[in-house]
Amino acid sequence: MRELTTKILGMPAGTARWVGFGLFLLGLFVATFAIVNDPEGLPRRYWARYLAHVAQQQRRLFIFSPPTTVAYAQLAGIFLCIAAGVLDLLPVWWGFALGVAVAPAVLLENMRKKRVEKLEDQIDGFILALANALKATPSLGDAFKSVALVIPNPTKQEVELAIKEMRVGSTLDQALLMMAGRVGSRQLDTALSSVLVGRQVGGNLPKILDSTAQSLREMKRLEGVVRTKTAEGKMQLWVLAFFPFILIGAIEAVSPGYFSPLTESFGGYVVTFIACAFWLSSLLVARKVLSVDI
Repeated sequence: MRELTTKILGMPAGTARWVGFGLFLLGLFVATFAIVNDPEGLPRRYWARYLAHVAQQQRRLFIFSPPTTVAYAQLAGIFLCIAAGVLDLLPVWWGFALGVAVAPAVLLENMRKKRVEKLEDQIDGFILALANALKATPSLGDAFKSVALVIPNPTKQEVELAIKEMRVGSTLDQALLMMAGRVGSRQLDTALSSVLVGRQVGGNLPKILDSTAQSLREMKRLEGVVRTKTAEGKMQLWVLAFFPFILIGAIEAVSPGYFSPLTESFGGYVVTFIACAFWLSSLLVARKVLSVDI
């Protein structure tokens, strides 16, 4: 077969295979580009929605690179996985293609969670700095501007963006509400709510902010206690989730065909279904017990 390929194409079989791989990849890319490039087509509309979603997630993380860079990199990775699967170069090509498809969303969500955690660690200092600034100036807007000079990122980025929104016409209340909506943190919502409520009802706002900072510190301490107390239970939950598969694999390796009766009769299927149902129920109950909300 290799000699026939060499005679027909005038090149070695290995080279011909890679040439075919390149031509297939090029054709797949051109066909996809033609479909996506149709402005009235359904793929183009979904493409625009996906780019808007990626751009929104990047803006929340203060990443200002074009979303098309991420999307085109995904398309290239998916094309490579499909082509490698067609040419039998990648055994589980669909798994790699699925991983490429969901990787940016998972990565951006993890980055958002880490950013929110870092911001929540800085809320206490932010509220105290704002309270001290209000002792020196009666204007809440001026206090925010002075605080933005001394607080670290990512809180500084959010405060500076709120100040820019106020400069282009938004009120202080609107800027703070948009800030809370962007971050999505319950602790930040509590802190900004105390600022808005204290500003609207009047009173000693620096004292209110000091009390809020103290409450946030106590809440953070309680959350740390809860995490410490539930850490062992969460580890047991992971063991409960994976131990049946490990046990089944070990028994099957020692005694092949031990579980065959469960897959060769109706009664075996019923027993397997009941066991899986109890296993899933135990995981859900354990997760519910360990999900302690303060």
